[in-house]
Amino acid sequence: MWFLSAVLPVLLHNSLHVLPSGSLLFLLSFTLPLSPFSLSHFYFFFLSQQIRVNMEDYDYLFKIVLIGNAGVGKTCLVRRFTQGLFPPGQGATIGVDFMIKTVEIKGEKVKLQIWDTAGQERFRSITQSYYRSANALILTYDITCEDSFRCLPEWLREIEQYANTTVVTILVGNKIDLAEKREVLRQRAEEFADSQSMLYLETSAKESDNVEKLFLDLACKLIREAKRNTLDNNDTAHSMPGEGKAISYLGCCNTN
Repeated sequence: MWFLSAVLPVLLHNSLHVLPSGSLLFLLSFTLPLSPFSLSHFYFFFLSQQIRVNMEDYDYLFKIVLIGNAGVGKTCLVRRFTQGLFPPGQGATIGVDFMIKTVEIKGEKVKLQIWDTAGQERFRSITQSYYRSANALILTYDITCEDSFRCLPEWLREIEQYANTTVVTILVGNKIDLAEKREVLRQRAEEFADSQSMLYLETSAKESDNVEKLFLDLACKLIREAKRNTLDNNDTAHSMPGEGKAISYLGCCNTN
């Protein structure tokens, strides 16, 4: 553990704004003599420091977690929304990656913590720990990949087991720019989402179709839920904003 006490301050100081958090987890997995459980706790500590460094005034803070099979485009959705770019040849996420974006909605500043989780089975023990405190979950599949759709019930079981019962969940079919390769019909996906009381939206991270709408409409719903909770029970005014009832549709939000 001498490594932690000697290197941690330097590592945190030098990497908060430079080293991608997923890359840090990959580096630590080879350099620290820690179990996966201890490593995940150290990684969470690092990210909490990253949040603190980037902290600024805001009216609402929401945690949004993207889950789904590897290769469905979760990272591309996050980077399109937060950085306005589509990364060609994007590699698989290692463990959990993290981005922050602050938006203004009807005069209120909303900070979105967006957590991009790895889809591979070997990272599940790490990524499952991020479900519990999520205000919203974006369950993503690839409309050109039948297997990614067939795995949705497995992901829903994880949500039921690890997530807060009041979390807002949306099913997203990504890669609609590849319509000619579609394997999952929209009607089928809508029916599945409706049967699970989930919201539904189709997106293209490559063409930026519905990406901003996805996150901004989700933020609008979380704001409404936070305000509703405050009105319903003043005793919970200090709880994490956004812990409310799921809403049955994804509507349009005016951000002006």
